[in-house]
Parts: sequence; structure tokens; C-alpha cells
Amino acid sequence: MSIQRVVKPSTRKGKRVLEAREPATLEGPKQTLLFYGRKSSDVIRHGLKDLYSLKKPDAKLLSRKNDITLFENANPIEELCRKHEASLFIAGSHSKKRPNNLIIGRMYNYNLLDMVELGLDSFKSLSEFVGPKITVGTKPCLIFNGPAWDQVEDLKHLKSIFVDLFHRENVENIRLQGLEHALCFTAISDNKILLRSYKVLLKKSGCKTPRVELKEMGPSVDLMFRRSKLASEDLMKQACKKPRILKVRKRKNVSRDGLGTLHGRIHVGKQNIPSLQTRKMKGLKKTAEEKRAEKKQSKRPLTVQNDTNKPVASKKRRVE
Repeated sequence: MSIQRVVKPSTRKGKRVLEAREPATLEGPKQTLLFYGRKSSDVIRHGLKDLYSLKKPDAKLLSRKNDITLFENANPIEELCRKHEASLFIAGSHSKKRPNNLIIGRMYNYNLLDMVELGLDSFKSLSEFVGPKITVGTKPCLIFNGPAWDQVEDLKHLKSIFVDLFHRENVENIRLQGLEHALCFTAISDNKILLRSYKVLLKKSGCKTPRVELKEMGPSVDLMFRRSKLASEDLMKQACKKPRILKVRKRKNVSRDGLGTLHGRIHVGKQNIPSLQTRKMKGLKKTAEEKRAEKKQSKRPLTVQNDTNKPVASKKRRVE
């Protein structure tokens, strides 16, 4: 059994660096490392550059080639991701057996979690599309078309990888003008996926809601699913475990309906209905005449009437 060495910082800067590497309750955008394999083609070079443009500034593209065979030995990529502090990686390579090959993978605690190998069947670069591009750091809207994303196990896992790859900061609300970029993933069959990138244009419609148009801005890629190396159920469960702070605790007598409206149930004791203070409405207030009449009624002396038919008992003085 190997004992892990505990690194203690000797300077303030080293302490800040180690604190930044510690697990965070709310994670920010994940860093992605893009690099080339033993050999690469023009399609792979342009494809990695376009993916780097979509992922900036949370990405790093290495210019040198790396002699790494991921499915045979994953130790070099683990060391590379540890060096650049990246939790996602995209490797591009080209060979006779697997032309225009793209491998997308994830790391957990700087150890390989899972990866998927895709082939670029057809590719159209960003530079081939004429028109304005998106600004750097824009949060894209991800659209998954086709029932295969929820029916095929490999595509379910690939969908999770795509969401992690293009996910940025966690936001609760977003304004309409903030939707500038849309990424569309269409599953034609079990092993073919179409990736299209659109710029969202808001046009005048004559009313409050604008007319939305999508203009393709690239890249346009047809992907072929080749092979995958998935994580075990225990490792995936450990990687997806949420901190106790983020777990939503169930509140008694509080529930939400399908539209998100909050409903609460209140338990009260027995109430005295006549003595309850209700809302005072202007129409139910007494007029000045009614108030004066009640005041006169309260000041009037009380009169006692005796029944004359009944004999009145005479009081006799006692003589001692």
C-alpha cells in the first residue's frame, strides 16, 4: 500500500496555489486540453483550432505532437492533464486504420474517467462561413435532436461528455440578448452525429417578442461513433457525488407543482370566529350618523317599569 505524501506550502504564493487546486463546492468552467497525436491531417488541425475557438478562454491548445496511444496506455495523458490542470482533453490524430480521428475524454482526480473516439466524416471550417462570429466566452445553448440520445447507452454517455465540454458558469437567469450561440447535435443513427453551430439573430417583429433567426457560422462536422472506454458504475457514482451542502433538504409541508409554484400547508388550532380581526373595508365602515345614534343610545338613562297588577310587599320596621 502506497502512502501519499502530503505537500505543505512554504510560501504564501504556494499556499494560494494549493488552495486553488482543492475541490470546490461550486466548480467553475472546466479547463480543456487540446493536443495532436503522432500524425495529424489538415482536417484534424482545422478541427482542433475551431473547437479551441468555441471553448476559449477555458482551453489550451498544444502545438507539438505527442506520441500517446490513449486506448493502450493512459498514463501519459494523466500526467499531461495534471501538468496543465485540465479535467477534459481532446486528442486529434490521423492514421490509415482510423483517419481523422478525434478522442474526447474526462478526468477525475487527474485519473482517466472515460473517453469516446469519434471520426470526422465531413468537415467545414469556421473560416469557410461568411458572416459575424460570436464573442469569446459566450455561453452556448445546447440542443440535442433525436430519440437516440435517450435510448442508446453510448450516446447517453456522449451527451454527458458534450454537456461537460461546452458547459460554462452556472447561471440561474439569462436575458434574451444573452442567447447568441446555439450548438445543435443531431443523432441520425446509432453511430452518426451531426454537429452544427449557429449564431442567434434577434429581428424586429412588431411586438414585444423578437423574431428569432439562426444563421450557420461553423464549424459543420459529421461525426462517426467508433469506440469508447467508459467508467465503471462505482467510479462514475463517486465522480458524480454532490457535497452535502448542495443537497436540497426536504422541507415539511412545503411542495412545488409542475410549474414550479411553491405551495405551503399551515396547521392552526381552533379559532374563535367572531373575535377574528378581518380586513377593514371602506364600504363596511359606519357613517357619522350611525356613530352619533349609537352614542346617544349609550347615554340614555335606563327606566325600570313595575307591573301594577302585582302587589308590592310593604316593608315594616322592626320594633325591638
